[in-house]
Amino acid sequence: MLGKIALEEAYDLPGQEDKDRREAALWIAPHDLDRYLRQIKDITSERIKLSDAHGIGYTIVSQTVPGIQGIADRAQAEQTATKVNNYIANEIKGHRDRLGAFAALSMHDPAQAASELRRCVKEFGFHGALVNDYQHAGPGGETYLFYDQPAYDVFWKAVTDLDVPVYIHPAAPQGTLYNQLYAQRKYLIGPPLSFANSVSLHLLGLMINGVFDRHPNLKIIVGHLGEHIPFDFWRINHWFEDIKKPLAANVGDVFCQETIYDYFKKNIWVTTSGLFSTATLKYVVDHIGSERVLFSVDYPYETIEDGCGWWDGDEENIKKAVGGTDNYRSVGRENAKKLLKIGSYHDSEAPVN
Repeated sequence: MLGKIALEEAYDLPGQEDKDRREAALWIAPHDLDRYLRQIKDITSERIKLSDAHGIGYTIVSQTVPGIQGIADRAQAEQTATKVNNYIANEIKGHRDRLGAFAALSMHDPAQAASELRRCVKEFGFHGALVNDYQHAGPGGETYLFYDQPAYDVFWKAVTDLDVPVYIHPAAPQGTLYNQLYAQRKYLIGPPLSFANSVSLHLLGLMINGVFDRHPNLKIIVGHLGEHIPFDFWRINHWFEDIKKPLAANVGDVFCQETIYDYFKKNIWVTTSGLFSTATLKYVVDHIGSERVLFSVDYPYETIEDGCGWWDGDEENIKKAVGGTDNYRSVGRENAKKLLKIGSYHDSEAPVN
């Protein structure tokens, strides 16, 4: 399929080689390290060549983990976010028919985050923001700021006023969390378990703490076909509706007004990033609809060759899984065009038969 849109695609700034090498030890196989270290820095050369070879017409890039969320000092986080956004805007400006970006944000101060997002959308034409889970703050970064509290309503209002999505992406556990939970089981860090555990906590927190009820037009994206949540829909819904909601009402606590299914069909999109399984895709589409699913790769943690090889190589089975050619085209690009307001780009109207 030509003209695919990919939107969980990472980069890092020049001069971060030591940090990138340390991070790579968590999730890059030794034989693949040179490729990763090369590709995480490249924005417009190898990335576009690989996209041409494998039918990706438009890529939305975002700063890799832990990004600004790993910076515990507020002033440094805010300054670095501005630096990162200015850098990537300059890098992609000559390639806007091929590349867009999500803003990097410091989430220490919700109002400042809103202001930086507004700048990036209006001045640079960014498509929204990507945050690497909760914001580390305080001494040693041991205060975790989640965005499901009323203090962040000013940020979420700005997001909905701008009508752009926020992508909630995982990051590796650090500090006490790492020491207590993962130090003796470090090979569960990342895609095997910790990523899904962390983002599902954050996303369900937004839900039960009423963020989607206070901001009914809010648009959230999560990767990896929903970070395990869809496979537990029935049980979560049963406990939310039959047990937790009455418990909250009994003591006057805030709780989500609608069902988990409602939010996934109205406020939440999921991407195929790093989860190239037709059977899994079918399960998710059967539960939330093909219109809530977006193709992505998770480059360079996964390869464009693998992600597109699955999407194009298993085309006929994927078409059956998502409900036909029109839905295949929609997941591959049309859903992202609509959500992210992407106009004409390379191969944006290429036929899909």
